Amino acid sequence: MKVVITGAAGFVAPYVARALRASVPGVVIVGATRSGEAAAEFDDAIAFDLNDPRSIEAAIEHARPTHVLHLAGVAAPQQASADPQTAWRVNTLGTLALGRTLFETVPDAIFLNAGSGAAYGDSAKRFRSLDEEVAFAPADEYGATKAAADLGLGVFARRGLKVVRLRPFNQTGPGQTVEYAIPAFAAQIAAIERGEQEPVVKVGNLDAERDFCDVADIAKAYALAMIASSEDRIPPGRAYNLCSGRGVVMRAALDMLLSMSEVRIETQLDPARMRPSDIPRMVGDPARARAELGWQAMTPLDETLRAVLEAFRDKSLSSNRP
Repeated sequence: MKVVITGAAGFVAPYVARALRASVPGVVIVGATRSGEAAAEFDDAIAFDLNDPRSIEAAIEHARPTHVLHLAGVAAPQQASADPQTAWRVNTLGTLALGRTLFETVPDAIFLNAGSGAAYGDSAKRFRSLDEEVAFAPADEYGATKAAADLGLGVFARRGLKVVRLRPFNQTGPGQTVEYAIPAFAAQIAAIERGEQEPVVKVGNLDAERDFCDVADIAKAYALAMIASSEDRIPPGRAYNLCSGRGVVMRAALDMLLSMSEVRIETQLDPARMRPSDIPRMVGDPARARAELGWQAMTPLDETLRAVLEAFRDKSLSSNRP
């Protein structure tokens, strides 16, 4: 198995590389980044730019992979809202260009696309648990770009592209940036403990309920999907929600983090951290991934939260990866 992982300089890719090595003997992993450089977890690296179709073609022609795991893109909803033109160009058009190029260049290769549970959007207001048959109803620019790419790849599957559509819900772990809620909380707590910040954690909407997984569990799902697709156990275009099936209110997640500190810390609402399109509750149904991939989220949330906090306590472990 030869796997190209796009977005190899990002938060998730090194976890996937480790999961693949643990699951697939002899796997060759190529990291695709804009600079053409990748970390030690990868066997090789190639230059890859979703904004440049010629770069996509050159990368696929050079690597000729058996699998492509597509992680690259505008990953933070705030970024997508701030620069929607780039989000559409990268998350939607770039993803579809990659799928088309893979099919034309290495037609037997398998394309695993990391979409997002955010594509379900407002449907979460009507369904307590979201399975893969629930209609997309994205509520923000990020969700819309991911939904459009997912739907487009579904069309490509009808034309012969061997694609698996993966839809991770919220994931977190050491290395995630402070653009996301859990590391934003943890970074502030660590800074308070070091005396670098007043003992107040600034927060957004704490009433929202979300479905969190540890990033290592999500990485394992990607590895299992690659194995299943290699064994022809997944029909082209099949979609999988990657989620725990359990909701946690953001206030409860913050309380868990605060309980891990001996410092007395208050919270303060920061209007800049509020999202106009915030969905009150978004929880996925992982039944299909459990039945067909043999996957389920295993890491307890408190364990994940502690790992994130410890990473920020030790600045050498914290990362600027998106």
